[in-house]
Amino acid sequence: MSIQIGIIGGSGLYDMAELTDRHELTIDTPFGAPSGPYVTGTLRGMRVAFLPRHGVGHRITPSELNFRANIYGFKTLGVERLLSASAVGSLREDIAPLDLVIPDQFIDRTRGRVSTFFGDGIVGHIAFGDPVCGSLAQVAHDASVAAGAKVHKGGTYVCMEGPAFSTRAESNLYRSWGAHVIGMTNLQEAKLAREAEICYATIALVTDYDCWHPDHDHVTVEMIIDTLHQNARMAQQVIAGAVEALATTPRTCHCGQALATAIITRPELVPEDTRQRLAPIMGKYF
Repeated sequence: MSIQIGIIGGSGLYDMAELTDRHELTIDTPFGAPSGPYVTGTLRGMRVAFLPRHGVGHRITPSELNFRANIYGFKTLGVERLLSASAVGSLREDIAPLDLVIPDQFIDRTRGRVSTFFGDGIVGHIAFGDPVCGSLAQVAHDASVAAGAKVHKGGTYVCMEGPAFSTRAESNLYRSWGAHVIGMTNLQEAKLAREAEICYATIALVTDYDCWHPDHDHVTVEMIIDTLHQNARMAQQVIAGAVEALATTPRTCHCGQALATAIITRPELVPEDTRQRLAPIMGKYF
C-alpha cells in the first residue's frame, strides 16, 4: 500500500498514538536533512508518514527548519495530501485557547527563508492566491466538528520569523489587517507543498491570545504547556478522523497540476544537475 497522506506535527504533537506497523525511515535529500526520520505506519486503515516538524525533543527553531527537505521527503514517499498541525496565538477575541482554526490565507512576515524549489537554472511561478487546498481543508474542518472541537473555518494566519513573539504594536497591527492567528512555520510549507503538487491544509491549534490581549501577561509557561497537551490530544483525534475520511474522498482539486502552467524555463535549457535534483518534484514536465 502506497503512502499518500503525510502529517506534520507541530509544538506538542510529536507522535500519533493510533499509528500501528511503525517504521522509521531516514531520507537523504539534495537539500540536506529533514527534521528527522519519517515515521511510516497505518492509521485508520491508511498508510501515512508522520514527521515532527521541530525534531525529536523539539530542538529545531522555526528559522532553522529545512522546509525544502521536509516537503521533498514527503514527495519522494508518494504523498499527495499533507495535513499540518501547528500551535498558534489568537488575534481575535472570539478565537479562544483550545479552539481550532482551519486557515485559508497567509501573510508572510518572515525574513530570508527559502520557500521555493526553483532557482539554479529553472524559473517558475506558482499560483498562490488560494494557498490552502480547499478540499483538504474541508475534510479537516469536518473531522474537527466530528471530534467535538470548537473550530473556525477559514481565517488568515500571520507567519512571523520568531523565535521571539510579537511586540504589542506588531500584534495590534496584525489585528488591524484582519488576521486571525499567528504562528512561525506554515507559510513555507504551504508554498513548497504547492510547488510539489501536494494538497496542503493547516490545523491551527490555539494555545493562548497574542500579546494584544489584556490577559496575555497573566499566562504562565505551565498554562501554555497544559494547553499544548490538550491541543495535541484533540489534534490526534482530528487527524485520525481526517485520514479515515480521505480514504473515501477522491482527489478532485487542481493541486496535482500546480506546475502545469508555472514553469517558464524551456526544458532543454534546464541544467542537468538541476533536472536530476528536482526529478521527484517536476520531472514529469521536463
